[in-house]
Parts: sequence; structure tokens; C-alpha cells
Amino acid sequence: MATPYKLPPDLTIAIERSILYPEETWYCLAIFLFVVGCFQWGSVLHSKLAKRRQPTKSVDEESTSATTTARHGYSLRNLPLAAVNVYRVVAYRWTLELGNYTLNMAEVFVTLGYISLLITWTFINTTNLEGKKFDITYWSNRAGLLAASQFPLVTALGTKNNLVSLVTSISYDKLNYVHRVMARSCFGLLLIHAGSEIYNFIYFDAALHETWLRLGITALVTLGVLCIVSLRPVRAEAYEFFFYTHFVAVLIFLVGAYFHTHAVHGSFWIWPSFVFWALDRFIRAVRVVVFNHSYFGFKRGSGTMDATTELISDDLVRLRLRRPRHFHWSPGQTAYLIMPSVSTLPFEAHPFSISSIDSTLFSSEANEEGTENGEHSTKPRGAAYWKELVFLINVRGGLTKLLKQVAADKKTVKAFVDGPYGPSPDLGAYDTSVLIAGGSGITNILPIFLSVIEAVRNGSSNCRRVVFIWAIRDTDHLHWIEDALYRVHELAPSSLNVSIQIFVTRENIARRESDSMKLASQDQSGGNDGILAATWLKIEAGRPDVKAILKDEVSWASGRMSVSVCGPQSLSRSVRHALRFPVSGPSSILHGGPSVTLYSESFGYA
Repeated sequence: MATPYKLPPDLTIAIERSILYPEETWYCLAIFLFVVGCFQWGSVLHSKLAKRRQPTKSVDEESTSATTTARHGYSLRNLPLAAVNVYRVVAYRWTLELGNYTLNMAEVFVTLGYISLLITWTFINTTNLEGKKFDITYWSNRAGLLAASQFPLVTALGTKNNLVSLVTSISYDKLNYVHRVMARSCFGLLLIHAGSEIYNFIYFDAALHETWLRLGITALVTLGVLCIVSLRPVRAEAYEFFFYTHFVAVLIFLVGAYFHTHAVHGSFWIWPSFVFWALDRFIRAVRVVVFNHSYFGFKRGSGTMDATTELISDDLVRLRLRRPRHFHWSPGQTAYLIMPSVSTLPFEAHPFSISSIDSTLFSSEANEEGTENGEHSTKPRGAAYWKELVFLINVRGGLTKLLKQVAADKKTVKAFVDGPYGPSPDLGAYDTSVLIAGGSGITNILPIFLSVIEAVRNGSSNCRRVVFIWAIRDTDHLHWIEDALYRVHELAPSSLNVSIQIFVTRENIARRESDSMKLASQDQSGGNDGILAATWLKIEAGRPDVKAILKDEVSWASGRMSVSVCGPQSLSRSVRHALRFPVSGPSSILHGGPSVTLYSESFGYA
């Protein structure tokens, strides 16, 4: 009877550790995600409790403005809050800037921590029984299996509907940076695996004729292509090319990886990726059918998803469509639009911020009896920013360029809606809210501004002062949101101090006085350009000095303060710099200054 073949002791140990160590990395990642989730959900709970604990302040009917509560003196009771603000500044406002790339310290820490985790578990305990350190037998296959074990999480982080967002309360768009970091780190591990196998596997040339090895090489090359096309310059300049390449390459990679790892009994790490991807696509398909059911034969009638287009400037398109019956959203969220008659492929989906608000407060019917300030406006009333979906779309290339051509003729297009997605900042617990928009960043900031007004009116917000800042290139851009600004002025309660500041970056502001007189006369005769003459609107020339503005607001504020910014990378960067030490430092908190929370969105690609 033949004696069964026994593997060499070193190889036996190497195989055992190659199976065990990928599992241990998952334990580490699970613990990290659990801790992050506890902090994130704890912060959400704290905001809810803070909003409930603070009694609603009675409105002084004789006052025309409100101020924040007075500061108290130095107090060690504020030490925990000061520590939280130090963490916020260090983690999210200290940045590593490499040219146009900006990473906050939290992203840097996650990146370095994850790479360290993979490198450590790849090369730890690789000394063989003869005492040779870093024996290639121990870490060669381990590197490949360790990379394979990460792809279910990599795939999940790349989807719009994933469990990680639910556990951590971090939106999918913020997690997308981690998705790219993990994919590129795994590509590095696979290069280590491939290089060591070529060097150490004496039968490599002969094995090249076998399907499992060819598929493994195909998967590696495909992942390399993915890492290249996912770089920010490529995504920024050729998004459609990235989109199509990513979709096809991911499928090729996963299929190749599955059959390659199946040869070494490791395919159980790959097949969950197909499940996560299919589940996300299924959820998104169901949403499209539910929100656009009249197009799928579930309801008689048509036109419910016909969108009107309007070119309101050379680089901005306004798209409006009737809100689907079951579609509800919160300020600051986005939706994916599918426009088969415009896009290159029929089911090509692109994300856009929803610039309208899901509320009836600002509708004309709600204001027929008068306004909070006792004024009756003669401004035209429409439904431009309430109870319908409105998108202000910045024209760049690809789909938006094609949409501009359609909007130039004011054509109607069929639009399918998928969403809403993304976070919505709950500003109800803040005493002061500063909202800063740059250019088309108004699509994110405007609905947040309107929601603050609504929340204060219905008593669900503690806000006493709101500052709205918008940097635009030309005063004509004010007409994008003219009606909304008039509504804000009319409906803002007397208990709320509202400051609206417009900064014109390219136009000669010296013309404003003469233009305002002319436009005011036009307004009296029925024209619609009189907003430039509004006394409650502050217009200045040049870019906003956000550092000086925020320093001034912090010096007067107390309690809790939020700063929301949406615009170019340069604007977000300036706001982060302005809210570092000492403006938002521990000394300010200990002396009764506000606890500042920053909400940042930007146009750039991470």
C-alpha cells in the first residue's frame, strides 16, 4: 500500500497561515468599522438630544433681529467639548495638499493604516523552520489570498446601497475614497504575489498554458487598467470613458479572479462580490421602476417624468420635472438622472444635486394671506424650488454638454430618477449656521438654506442666526434663485437673524448703483430684475474673505455652530484653513465660544 504524500513542514505551515491571516484582517476591519459606527451614530444621537434639550426660545414680537446667547466665562466644564473640537480640527481640517490633491488627516490615517495592515499580515511570521527570515514560501501565496479576501469589501464600498454606509452612517460618496485606496492597495499586493510566483515557481513557463493562470494574469492586467482610469485627471476630463471602462473591467476582473482562486480553493472570497454588485443593481432598478412607474405600464397616463430644460447661462442648465409620487428627499441630497434621449447609452446614470426643497412652506398657496414681515411681494410666483424636482446642472463635457444643446432649444426630455442618495445635514441643533456656496455649488446650499427657514418657523430648530454667502461671477446669476431669496426674506421669522451676502468675482461692482436705480424702475413697471436693488441683500465685489468672515462669526457666536460649504476645491480648502486653530481651538471653547461642525462638499474628484 502506497504511503500518502506528506507536504514539507514549511509548506504546511505556510498554507495554514495563508488561510488564517486573511480572516484575521477581516476581524481587524470589522472592529474598526464598528468603532467608527459607534462614534458616527453617537454624534447623530447627540445632535438629536441637543435639539430636544434646548428649550424653544420664544419669539419677541417687537424685535426685528435676533442675536445669539451671551457667552459665559472660562469653564473647565467645556473641556470634553474642547477635546471633540480638537479632534475635528486635526482629523478633518488639517490637510495634506499635493498640488490639486487634498487629503484630510482622517483620510491619510485610514490610508496608511490600511496599507500597514496588509503589509504586516503579508510578511509577519515568515521565518521558516531553518531560521531563514522572509521565506518566500510563506508570503508568496499569502499576498494573493490576502488581496482576494478584500474584494467583497472593495466591491461593497463602490456601490450606492451598501451595508458599510448603514453601519458607519457615512455616505457612499465619502466611502468612495476608501474604495479606491483599498483597490489600489490590493493591486500592489497582487503585484507582490505575481512577481514572487514568477521568481519562485519553477514550472511557471509550463503553467502559462493552463487556463487558471491565464485568467489570473488577465485579472491582474485588468485591475491595473482600472487603477489608471480611476485617477482623478482621467475621471475629471473623461468621465464617460471612465464609467464605461470601469463597468466592463470590473466584470472581467471578478470573473478572472474567481476562476484563478478556484484552483487553490480560494474562490469563496470572490463570489460575494457578485452578490453585493447584483444586490445594489437590483435595489436601484426597483427604485427606478417605483419612482417612474407610469413608464412601465403600472399607471395610465404619461408625462409624469417629462423634464423641461432651460439654458439659464452659458454653463448652467436648469432641469425641472414633476416630483414622483413616492419620491421624498432631504436638503443636500442627490439623485441619479437617466435621460435615454440625451445620453450615449440608454441607461447611463449621472448624479446631480437636488436644488429644490420637499416642502409646501414656500409655495404660493401658503403665502396668500401675507408674510411674516407684513409685506406683500409683487414678485412672480412659481414652483421653482418646492414640491418639484429641480436640478441646476453645471455644463462640462459628455452628457452635460449634450444636455446644453437640448436646453438651448428648451426641449422636453424623458428623465428617470433614482435616489435620493447622500447625506443631509441636520442643522436643527445649531444656534448659528453659516452656508457658503461657490458658483453652481448653490444647488447644494440653497435647499439647506430654505430648510433652515422652515425649521425655525415650525419650531424644530434652535437656530438664531443664519448667514448665506454665495460667490458668483456675474450679478445675472442672482436670477437663478431670485424667487427663492424673496421668499426667504418674506418668510424668515423675526426671531431669526438672516444675513444674505453675495460676492461678485468678475463684474465691476462700481456699476451697481446706477444699475440698481435702473432695475428698480424696471421692477416698478413689472420687470423681474429688481433684486439688485433689495436693501436686505448685501452685494460686494471680489472673492469672499472666508477667513475674516468665519473668524467674525465665531467671535460673536456661542453654543453650537455649523458651517456648510459647497463649491470648488479652492473654496472648501479656504474654509478648512479658516476653521483651524485658534479660531476653532480649545481656548475658544473653554471661554464659551461655539463648538463648530464643518459640512463640506466640493466639485473636485478625490
